[in-house]
This record gives sequence, C-alpha cells and structure tokens, in this order.
Amino acid sequence: MGAAGDLTTITDILGELRVDAELSGRDVCDAMKSIIRARNQIDHRAAVLAGALDRLGVAKDHGRTTRELLIVMGFAPSAAQRLLRIAAGVTQLPTLDAHAADGAVSGEHTDAIVRGMNHIAIRSPEPIDEAMRHKHVTDLLGQFFSGATPAEIMDRARTLGNQIAASTEGGLPAAEDRALNTLDHGKDDDGRLQVRADLDVEVGEKFRAAIDELAAPRPEPDGSPDARSTQRRQADALETLLDIAARSGDTASAPRTQVLLTVPADAPTLSSLALMGSVTEATMRTLACDTSVTTVIVDGERVPLDISREKRFFPAHLRKALYVRDQCCIKCGAPADRTHAHHIRHWADGGDTCLVNGCLLCPSCHADVHHNGWEVFIGADQHPWLIPPRAVDPRRRPLRAYNRRTLTTDDLALAG
Repeated sequence: MGAAGDLTTITDILGELRVDAELSGRDVCDAMKSIIRARNQIDHRAAVLAGALDRLGVAKDHGRTTRELLIVMGFAPSAAQRLLRIAAGVTQLPTLDAHAADGAVSGEHTDAIVRGMNHIAIRSPEPIDEAMRHKHVTDLLGQFFSGATPAEIMDRARTLGNQIAASTEGGLPAAEDRALNTLDHGKDDDGRLQVRADLDVEVGEKFRAAIDELAAPRPEPDGSPDARSTQRRQADALETLLDIAARSGDTASAPRTQVLLTVPADAPTLSSLALMGSVTEATMRTLACDTSVTTVIVDGERVPLDISREKRFFPAHLRKALYVRDQCCIKCGAPADRTHAHHIRHWADGGDTCLVNGCLLCPSCHADVHHNGWEVFIGADQHPWLIPPRAVDPRRRPLRAYNRRTLTTDDLALAG
C-alpha cells in the first residue's frame, strides 16, 4: 500500500469529480462502474488497514478495542465489525483476497464469503485443509459472479456445511448443531431494536415454550377478546422473560440493576437510556416506576445531581402485600410474578412507596397506564380501580381490579 500522500491524491481527485449535465447515459454508467470498482478497492484496503491496526495493538495503547477505535474514527459499528471480520478471514483465502483487492468483489459480498467459509469450518468436525478451503471459496465466488446476493451466498454456504456434516460419521444435522447458534441485534433508523436469532432445536424449544406460555391471550377488562396481535403478545412475553431474569427468580424483590436511565434535571424530555438512546418523558416515568433501572439525574453539564434511591422500589414486604391484595395484574390478570409494582402517584412527583400508592401491572398494561390513557386510583374500599380512556369507554366508568371482577354489583359507591 502506498504512502498516505498517495491516498490524499486519490481523495482530492474524487473531491473534484463533477457530473456534467451533458453526459450521456452510457457515460454515466461507465463512470458508475469505475466508482463501484474504486469503492470495492477502498473497502478492501480499509479492511487491510483495520487488520493492521489490530495486529499492531494501536487501540490497546488508548485503552480501547480495535472495533471501538474504528467507531471513533467514523465507521458505523456494523461496518467496523465487518472490516475486522474480513481482515481476519481473507488471510487464509488468497483467491478471495486477490479478487477483493482488484475491486472485483464488493465489501458486502467479501464479508458474506468470509462468513460462509467460517460457517463451513464450524460444520466440519476436522480442520479444513488448504485444498478444501480453495474448493469451497471457489464455489462461493462462483455464486457471486453468477449474480448471487450476500444472503444467497450464505444460503449456499449453509448447504455446503450441511453436506459436510451429513457425509461425516457422527456429524450433526444443522437443526441440532448448537455451534451454529447466533443472536444478532441492532437499532434501526427509528431507534427500535431489531433482534434475529438462529437457534438449534433444543434452545428453540425452550424459547418457544416460554414465549407460548407467557403470550397466551387474555381478555380485555370488559371481557372482550385480547386486542393484541400475536406478534405483540409474543413481544410482551419476551419483556416478561427479561423481567423474570432480572429478578433472578426472587419475584418479591426489586429487580437487579441492569439498565441506566439518565434524566436532565431541567429537561426530562431529553432523558436517555445508555444503550438505546433518547426516550420520551412518558417512557421515562414508566422506566423509573418499577423496572431494572437505575435513574441518574444530571445537571446541564451531565454532572450527577441525584441517583435513584432504593426507597423508590417497592421492598419485599410491600410487594408481598401487593400480591396478597391484588393477586395479579389489576387490568388483565397476568400472574403476580410477571408484574411491575406501579406507583399510582409517580415517585418523581412525590408519590410515596406504600401499599395505598401501589398496584400490580404487567409490562403491557403498565404501558397502557403511562401511554394510552388508562388511569388507576384507590377506591374507598382500599382496592385499586381502573378508569379506561374515552376510546374504550366514552363514559369512562370505573372498573374493578381484575381479581375482584367476579363480585357483581352495580353500585360504584365503593369506588368513590
């Protein structure tokens, strides 16, 4: 690779590139082909440089990983990970390395072939020798030159891996090979988390059994069928699993701290989570109510002014009292061990952590109270009552807590 000055010359040339309005379509296509080839070459050189940074331990001198250093330098996290993966993979794949260096193969396709070769290696019970690597990388390159997408290249790699496993004594079918298990997640453009898992049958069975149990439909407070879609119920079930894990099986205790919520004292609308980013004030209040969250209040210079105190969590003896009184989610009847302890008057607004200011709500119903217009109050009978939003009941008639709806009376005096 040439000196940095050579690279500067290239960037200067690209910076001066202009698209003349008088160019023909053929001229534009030719220019685009040249740009694509240059881009592929630059992507490959970036991977080579990333490998050099890793090999030289440059990031360690700054107390970082190479991936973190690349992100600081301006690469997106996924791109940084891809560069390091390519750098590690092409060292054993000279044919692929040569095509990528020449600009004939894009960085995305190069990465797919590297990942495909890694997959094939996992499926083989014995180390793959040079001849076998050359055979398989030639196969995957053939897929690329035939017009295959990166996803299709990975599909071909899985097929090759399955063939290796099937032809090997004691080889596992893909469905039972735990070594293939993966879990990927990342934020999309809307700030939502996208999750994709690839699991063997044993882990898959555990996952489906847990989700199916927790995602069972529950009637609405008025007795109508569960209005949530199957996908929504499964997503709510996943949140319940996370809450159960956060409590380590001790359902009466406050969750272990796992999530950090930062709240600017003078601008709560700018609250943010450490990993997922900004949240609305309504979500901030939900999180600060009773989940595995540590809330840090900061001033304009991000200096902590206060940190969530244990008294905002319902201690074990009060949780047990809520379990005895409410027995389940007061809105939908979800089991008590799958609920949050909700402050009826928010803790941040001066609400006390006490029995008469609390109730049990499952994560989905908790969100309804904070976001969708449902209200909770303690009636004259010292039990929680619900007031639906006008979209559900234009008259907004109070509803008993779920465990008390079998009591039949038209007299709402007790709610008063």
